Amino acid sequence: MDDSSVVRAIEENAAELLMAMGAAGGGVQRDDGAVRWTIGGSPIDYHNAVVAADLPDAEADRVIAESLQELRDRALPGCWHVGPSMRPTDLGSRLLDAGFTYGGSEPGMAVKLTELRQPATVPGLEMTLVDTEDQLKIWADTLGRGFGEGEREARWVADIYRRLGLGFPWRHYLGRLDGEPVATTTVFHAADAAGVYFVMTVPEARRRGIGAAITYTALRQAHGVEYAVLGSSPAGRSVYAALGFQEHCTIDLYEWAAN
Repeated sequence: MDDSSVVRAIEENAAELLMAMGAAGGGVQRDDGAVRWTIGGSPIDYHNAVVAADLPDAEADRVIAESLQELRDRALPGCWHVGPSMRPTDLGSRLLDAGFTYGGSEPGMAVKLTELRQPATVPGLEMTLVDTEDQLKIWADTLGRGFGEGEREARWVADIYRRLGLGFPWRHYLGRLDGEPVATTTVFHAADAAGVYFVMTVPEARRRGIGAAITYTALRQAHGVEYAVLGSSPAGRSVYAALGFQEHCTIDLYEWAAN
């Protein structure tokens, strides 16, 4: 891939994940070549998402208003994920004018899988593929101990993954330290890339290299793709950089809080 193809894979992998999870949650989908969104399938703002837009200047404000109306009709929070491919280029200021707030940015990162760097071994750490209902429950309980909105978000994510099924293109992994569940990650195969999501280590086990170790091991099991991609939190950027990920773009988040 050239750089533009890598950026496209970063954006499209995340868009496919959000659209698939939203559809499984019963959200309204719009995908008409001008805009893509999934709204109503989640109680979480990040997942009631506008994920792509290619709009003429004259139509952008109308489409923003339509997305707001979808959220208002359902009394739900939501989010525009504004990547470098989205048009018009002043979408951010238009969203702010419409009442959205700037929610920060995610560095879009990628690594060629053959260039993935092995992190230090964590003694006592074992990782298993989640492929049963019982394992998914443990995975969700672990995720809820330190990710996003905690148990509320973890319960929703687990319910969606039950509906989607535990097979390809989804791969969920649980990390255990000395037998105790301490970490999670998900790898999603789409847009010719392996996307990394839901990387979390429980607070009491952090700063031991567990997140890097579980991400590396999961990606070593990815097949049929050349690149791994992800949107990092600011805190995770150095961890992924140490694995060989490089920053290729920025995804800006514009959030709407339900009244």
